[in-house]
Amino acid sequence: MKTEIITTTPECEIISSRIFSFPRELVFRAWSEPDHLKNWWGPAGFTNTFIEFDFRVGGKWSFIMHGPDKGNYANECEFIKIEKPTLIAWKRHSKPLFQVVATFDDLIQDKTKVVFKMLFETADECNKIKKFVVDKNEENFDKLETELTRMKGAF
Repeated sequence: MKTEIITTTPECEIISSRIFSFPRELVFRAWSEPDHLKNWWGPAGFTNTFIEFDFRVGGKWSFIMHGPDKGNYANECEFIKIEKPTLIAWKRHSKPLFQVVATFDDLIQDKTKVVFKMLFETADECNKIKKFVVDKNEENFDKLETELTRMKGAF
């Protein structure tokens, strides 16, 4: 994988989006601060152990996702672009290989649109997980919604 964000075609992308009723700065914090991210990252039933979270371009994000089936899934990522509070991008060094680009658009009255793009080098690589990951991304967003509600209550 390249260090810059790869250029893809629609058949090499999985895109999920949702509008959250929270200010963009709070949503960005949920993605960029490990104490919040570890609480919601992953599909329903998954938990995380973060080993390293160096939130800067070139920084590493190393973690283990613990599945409800008792499986442990190691993940090695590297941040490749960060534009606070509008964009976070990383590439995975563990399989399956892809890049993630998450954007945060400020809408009216404390609403934020999150677009979560998974970018693959080939359509074959994309199609291998597409049938599973679309629903799992929605579960991930559900958990994010819960964490944002908890974060807002702490203000």
